[in-house]
Amino acid sequence: MNQPTQDNIYASKRPVEDFVFDEKVASVFTDMINRSVPGYATIISMIGMLADRYCAPNSNVYDLGCSLGGATLAMTHHISHKDYRIMAVDNSQAMITRFQATLATEKQHKIDLVCADLTDVDINNASVVVLNFTLQFIPLAQRAALLRKIHDGMNPGGILILSEKIRFADEPLNELLIDMYHRFKEAQGYSQLEISQKRSALEKVLIPETIATHKERIQQAGFSSCDAWFQCFNFASLIAFR
Repeated sequence: MNQPTQDNIYASKRPVEDFVFDEKVASVFTDMINRSVPGYATIISMIGMLADRYCAPNSNVYDLGCSLGGATLAMTHHISHKDYRIMAVDNSQAMITRFQATLATEKQHKIDLVCADLTDVDINNASVVVLNFTLQFIPLAQRAALLRKIHDGMNPGGILILSEKIRFADEPLNELLIDMYHRFKEAQGYSQLEISQKRSALEKVLIPETIATHKERIQQAGFSSCDAWFQCFNFASLIAFR
């Protein structure tokens, strides 16, 4: 298996522009996400297992913000029956193009790739919907409507998996966990310059919220219950039940 290209996008000092999921990011994304999100491999693996448990026969599965398809492929590898389809959606053509190349070797035939804005995608007959570090990039004013649309397009008994970078209402705790996260990134080989420039690039693009805010919005969208099933530093994944 080919090793992922190393992420050195922010290794040299330069004017920092807003972060975008362009070809440059897509080319190093596998290395970037695994070195930048603590527990990412665990989250991906568990998404596959949860999908196997909740993917109902004759239903649809949605990976909204699929990037290079990590969650999508985990679900296809874990779901034990054959009577489903996965809609993998991303608004980055660079990501979709690279995912298409992967599918050519994977020979998966239950995946429909869609390059589109998530807010424009219809959700229907869904048993599993995944937003894996995606909602954080959606403008705040559009998040509630997106979750309501997801809820309304899901079948009873379905699940939503929502993974997010989070913040904490208690400021000393928030600063501590941000510092611990930066130490984690240093341990993964990122320099202080890379960490600082990446943070600046994401500042206006990735807007984190508290777990309490996410849970309140999910419940207001109509889901019966939700809670966090994974957390490491300022990253968490929640599960919500339709």
